[in-house]
Amino acid sequence: MSTNQTDYEKLVMVAVLPEQAYLQGLIFGVAACPEIPMPEQWMPWVIRANANTAISKPQADELADYLMGQLRDTLDTMRKDKPLLPAGYEWQGKAHQQSDLKRWLSGLLTAHQQLEKQWQQAWQMGEQTLDLPALSARLNRCLKLFSTLADPALRLQQTPAAKRQELEDGVPRLAASLPAMLKEYVEISGALVQGLPNQFEVVPKTS
Repeated sequence: MSTNQTDYEKLVMVAVLPEQAYLQGLIFGVAACPEIPMPEQWMPWVIRANANTAISKPQADELADYLMGQLRDTLDTMRKDKPLLPAGYEWQGKAHQQSDLKRWLSGLLTAHQQLEKQWQQAWQMGEQTLDLPALSARLNRCLKLFSTLADPALRLQQTPAAKRQELEDGVPRLAASLPAMLKEYVEISGALVQGLPNQFEVVPKTS
């Protein structure tokens, strides 16, 4: 997946954007939704809550173009079955060293939470044709893994004391399964989208 670091850094309105890892994770969550929301719905989510920088109309257009380009890149990655986790965000050491990975997963989880209504609508439309209990169990496993790796310290606090060491020792193994679980997350969405119009077409194709 292209990180487009240069474009990100040169944006004059960068002060209104979150960390790039969080932004990329959020856009991944948008792209993976069974019914991709329109830009006016999801673009406001990427603006920092405490941003007080006014941007001009040309700057807003530049920002929108950048975000749509990121969405197209992400969708292209999914279509071509490329690695879904951006290079450099892989688990490489102890939990406290995974700041970019944790931000990326936090962005993904934020998007999923914001898009629960779209997921639920796709779920309802698949009631007659899909094995929803099985899909639900798979989705819950994905989200639990994403949540654990997004904030291992919090997950440890929520785990009974007798099982904390086991979880802490197992976190690297959970991280190793992340690429496969991201792929499964996208596959679950693909199964649900069978009952919906082709959502990829809402994103304009590049010339």
